[in-house]
Amino acid sequence: MAEVNDILIKPVITEKMTEKGEDLNQYGFLVSKKANKIQIRNAVEEMYGVTVESVNTMKYRGKSRSRYTRAGIIKGKENSFKKAVVTLSEGDTIDFYSNI
Repeated sequence: MAEVNDILIKPVITEKMTEKGEDLNQYGFLVSKKANKIQIRNAVEEMYGVTVESVNTMKYRGKSRSRYTRAGIIKGKENSFKKAVVTLSEGDTIDFYSNI
């Protein structure tokens, strides 16, 4: 089984996810592309000491970008990634700001 650090890359801290955390008790994470829902559930429970009710995952394709410069057109591509939204059981919370 993979380590927690290999599965969970970083938490998603945006206005939308902060609001979901307060209202619906849901938290977002960027996760490894190869991780499945069971591995994500176990990693979150082990790292934060909470009980996970459900895990929803989304795969995002990398976008193509182009830029017009004096030297000509520069083309590139963003990396693809996988995001997981974890719903915690009633009474459990995760505080991402406690380490700051």
